[in-house]
Amino acid sequence: MLGRAVAAAGLGGVLGAHRLADLPDHGALAWLSGVLWLSGLLGLVVWRVGRIGRLRPRLRGLVACLLGAWAGFSFTALSAQARLGQTLAEGNVDRVSRVTLRVDSLPRLRPDRLDFEAVVLGSRPAGVPPRIRVRWSASGWRGPYASARPPADPLPVVRPGQVWRMALVLRPVRTAQNFHAFDGEAHAFAAGIRAQGTVRGRPEWLRDEDWASLSVVTGRARHAVREAMAPHVRALRYGPVLRALAIGDQNGVDAADWDIFNRTGITHLVSISGSHITLLAGAGALAVSTLWRRLRWRGRCLAERWPARRAGAVAALLVAWLYCLLAGWGVPAQRTFMMLAVVAGAQALQLRLSGARVLALAAVTVVLMDPWSVLAGGFWLSFLAVAVLLAVGARAAQAPWPKRQRDRWLRGLKLAVRLQWAVTWALAPPLAWSFHEVSLVSPLANAYAIPVIELLVTPLSLLLAAVALVPGLTSLAAGIAWLAHGILAGMMRPTEWLAALPAWPVPAGPAWLYVLALAGVAVALWPGGRAGPADVAGRTRDGHEAARRWGDWLGCRRAWAWLALAPMLLWPPVRPAEGEWDLHALDVGQGSALLVRTARHALLFDAGARHARDADEGARTVVPAFKALGVRRLDALVVSHADLDHAGGVRSVLAAVPVAQSFSSFDLTSWLRNEARKLATDVTLRPLAASPCRFGDRWRMDGVEFEFLWPLDVRARRRGVEANANSCVLRVRGAHHSLLLTGDIETRAESALVERGLTPADVVVAAHHGSRTSSSTGFVNAVAAHHVIFQAGAWNRYRHPDTTVLERWRAAGSTLWRTDLQGGIEARSRAAGLSLSGALASSRRHWHGRRAD
Repeated sequence: MLGRAVAAAGLGGVLGAHRLADLPDHGALAWLSGVLWLSGLLGLVVWRVGRIGRLRPRLRGLVACLLGAWAGFSFTALSAQARLGQTLAEGNVDRVSRVTLRVDSLPRLRPDRLDFEAVVLGSRPAGVPPRIRVRWSASGWRGPYASARPPADPLPVVRPGQVWRMALVLRPVRTAQNFHAFDGEAHAFAAGIRAQGTVRGRPEWLRDEDWASLSVVTGRARHAVREAMAPHVRALRYGPVLRALAIGDQNGVDAADWDIFNRTGITHLVSISGSHITLLAGAGALAVSTLWRRLRWRGRCLAERWPARRAGAVAALLVAWLYCLLAGWGVPAQRTFMMLAVVAGAQALQLRLSGARVLALAAVTVVLMDPWSVLAGGFWLSFLAVAVLLAVGARAAQAPWPKRQRDRWLRGLKLAVRLQWAVTWALAPPLAWSFHEVSLVSPLANAYAIPVIELLVTPLSLLLAAVALVPGLTSLAAGIAWLAHGILAGMMRPTEWLAALPAWPVPAGPAWLYVLALAGVAVALWPGGRAGPADVAGRTRDGHEAARRWGDWLGCRRAWAWLALAPMLLWPPVRPAEGEWDLHALDVGQGSALLVRTARHALLFDAGARHARDADEGARTVVPAFKALGVRRLDALVVSHADLDHAGGVRSVLAAVPVAQSFSSFDLTSWLRNEARKLATDVTLRPLAASPCRFGDRWRMDGVEFEFLWPLDVRARRRGVEANANSCVLRVRGAHHSLLLTGDIETRAESALVERGLTPADVVVAAHHGSRTSSSTGFVNAVAAHHVIFQAGAWNRYRHPDTTVLERWRAAGSTLWRTDLQGGIEARSRAAGLSLSGALASSRRHWHGRRAD
């Protein structure tokens, strides 16, 4: 028990280091380490000479846990400091560098570009981090609606181990930062990626280094398998899923398919998970141990020379290691391999280890190998799932196994249902924390998906990968691909129907909700309970009665423990009161998306940019923000103008939530119809009602007044740059403060607004992302804003916001807020006052760095 407590304390120390915004330097770590060791020695002296009696074990445990926590903290802090030192030199930021690099990962392929991770071998000028991410796009950008076809000048075949000389525009890793959203910078930092580069010109291939490292060797093997499988899965609807099950390459899996997998709770099955690895390792162990008992050498059975059980354990470990490498060595794969290694080592040394000890040793080993593994949600989900399986299995093992075959089958079925039910609700709190919803159909979907994928689709995918590598077996490989795809497609039909059913929404709430839910699940699933006959054998009658009473109490406690999930599931989203409003200026890069909420209604002003046919900020940022904030419908959608950095995400928004009314400065219905034609889809999406932004139109919601101030004449629809002048301008007036949303209007429109008597506003979203063609002196003085929000992307090609505009607002006494520096901005109008905050202010970690104004 002490060892597991120390492991938990060490894990807590690792988490504590990752929670810091600034890491302590080496001197502070050394000073704190000295203080801790002196405290430990003092405790040892007190332990030895003091009269503490039965407190000695507790004191020993406390000191051991403190030392374990400090060891985890120091190890993580020192590792993070070393990685933070691998930063891109300031002089190289957003400039071209000549870099010699080696491809170190399996490239992610798209028709018109590829992305890969690389090890830097040299650079001019110096100051490039040792590991970077590279994006290589085909020449001639064809626009966000370009069809998925190879360009006229195709990209060369890029494989792990190749050495290239490239001209790269390098930038530090910078991703969108929003409240309650995924942190892409943490993911890149954990992978050691400290810069990202875009290829310029034509790179030069230098040589191949096929055996440079283990990652290169496994990357070459994965690339060979992908190329061999490509002809057989390219034309199949779920071909990318078969490839993902074989080598862990999820490139090409459709975004709509991921939505289905997530909503039905079977995401863990369509990637290489611990269950796949365990199944394959178990098959390898069974095959080797069976042969080991039958093979003979020099007249003696091999099992007499070395036990078949140990031979099977070694085989299982070898098979698992090879499969994990082929899968890319992700966190679930690491966890599974380490657990198998611990079990195999215990068998070799003839040690008896409980499931909890195996789990603790695996966790410690994974964290020692990679202290950033705890930043991945898969770390917690995988270990939590295994812990639940061990707990439920321990409770099931307390009852004797029935003798009749029918009863054994029935009990096995009940145990499978119980395991699935327990895992579903045990994973509900962390999944609700991440995705803000709980899948109600997950147990049903997993009930048939687990046996189909585990026992049929995955083995067939692996067989396809093996057969495809052998020359002359093309017909056999095609037949295996057809069979595997047919089984998977048949499984997906009911899965798609289940995914269409609504999930249980869980808006973002305080952390104690999820901690309470996890604690309730832990109590409900904790091994033990009503004592069986074996537990009370040899006891006295009083002891038997005490055990019975304890079992009754524990059973009652378990029943009530499930109620701890209720606060999380029923938590209402926090909303303003009557006459108050909230503004959420989302970080959508170089674009605009603003959500205004009142007591019972919600309005979205613009929906972010479209980047490609299958990528837009509506799906990537806006819809997840709706889930986190508990927005299930929009009462109004305002699309200021038709530029794609404002209107590009409208289609995804309309597909996600019902929209009662839309306003725009152009014909939104025709625009959506034209976009559907460009996307080659027959899905028609439109709001229930559509109206133009008309000057003077106003309405009230929950004591808050909304009024359009611009454009004056919606019939004057001009194309090109002048279309910005027709952007909708919306004024929001609450009981206590006012807000002005300006779209992309420019100086002429601003002057017209001032001439018509523009009144001051407490909060203003700067027009045109802070362009020098907007925010004129007269407008800035007339609006007299206390706070100004700039929505712009880092290092955008327009250089928004302009420094002259920033100084103009500062000179007027305004406080400036920027999404490219502070992440998403939230403004709250309350009777007690107006408050603004940025996402990075509350969640900044050491990998984010300090972002200068």
